[in-house]
Amino acid sequence: MPFKGLSMLSRLKKSHPWRVFWMAVAWAVAISAAHYAFNTDHEQRPTVRMGYMPVITNLAAPLLDAASGPQTAPVRFRAVKFSSFAEMAEALRGGNIQAAFIIAPLSIVLHQQGADVRVVYIGNRHESTFVVRKDLAVRTLNDLDGRSVAVPMRFSGHHLALLRMMRDAGTAPGLRIVEMNPPDMASALAAGALDGYLVGEPFAAQSMKSGDGEVLTYLEDVWPGFICNLLLVNQRFIDTQPDLVQALVQGAVRSGLWARDHLQEAAGIAARYWGQPLELVEFALTTPADRVVFDQYRPRQEEMQELADLMTAFGLAGSARIEGLVEDRFAREVDLSGIRQLQDILMP
Repeated sequence: MPFKGLSMLSRLKKSHPWRVFWMAVAWAVAISAAHYAFNTDHEQRPTVRMGYMPVITNLAAPLLDAASGPQTAPVRFRAVKFSSFAEMAEALRGGNIQAAFIIAPLSIVLHQQGADVRVVYIGNRHESTFVVRKDLAVRTLNDLDGRSVAVPMRFSGHHLALLRMMRDAGTAPGLRIVEMNPPDMASALAAGALDGYLVGEPFAAQSMKSGDGEVLTYLEDVWPGFICNLLLVNQRFIDTQPDLVQALVQGAVRSGLWARDHLQEAAGIAARYWGQPLELVEFALTTPADRVVFDQYRPRQEEMQELADLMTAFGLAGSARIEGLVEDRFAREVDLSGIRQLQDILMP
């Protein structure tokens, strides 16, 4: 016996073909409207989409998003969280985002591959940590000979820092360097799959708070002024919307100065955007006290050149040429006055 519903539909199609047609049209319209409502940015204000990873050096991204939420803000800054820096780089290349808070050496790789990108801001510094398994009683880098240490990716400042530390310490080549996404590092250390890792906070703090790891060194102790992440934009964005680029850089800089004086409030905002426990973010921002540096934001040719020279020395780049990569005029023109509350990081 045929299913009655199908039989009725068949009769409906034969007797009322136009009714079926218009029902189908109405259904398609409803689905399209729902898709538009959930996936389209309806902002009437200028909007800047910023790619970021959930680390303290990129704290500006969630703070800018939170501050620009009210309709009274002149520009809408939307923070787009990525699971990898490689994915973020492709999004910037493809124009899916206008700016990327990205790991520093990757900007050099993109530039040398022909991407017309510019470094316009340096993220908060002194927030990267070398953590090791507590049960190993590691005291020096040489104690890790023959063991596995993770870095976020091949083209990361953490990888460069580890190679530089190995060179300076004369560490035997038995140290195994592996690439791993930062969110996976703490669990890998706890499981014994890793013996140590270098990463931006708050990921190292996870191992310290759980008791699985301890600090071998804070990266600024071996590389003062170390650059973890920076802000990268396409030259086309600068050429077509320089006022938006200036607003972005100014907001990023001012967000750091606001966070420096409001660490608990900044931690609360970051925890919501990152999907991480508030106590973990607070710990990372305050341990050790006054560790994070928020006011060394201006990109400098000599610092980027140092990275490029190291990449060439360690075989990570075929050339140390970075002409045209650094654009510091936006950072030089930032107004630092009147930063009292979160909304003050945006200026009309």
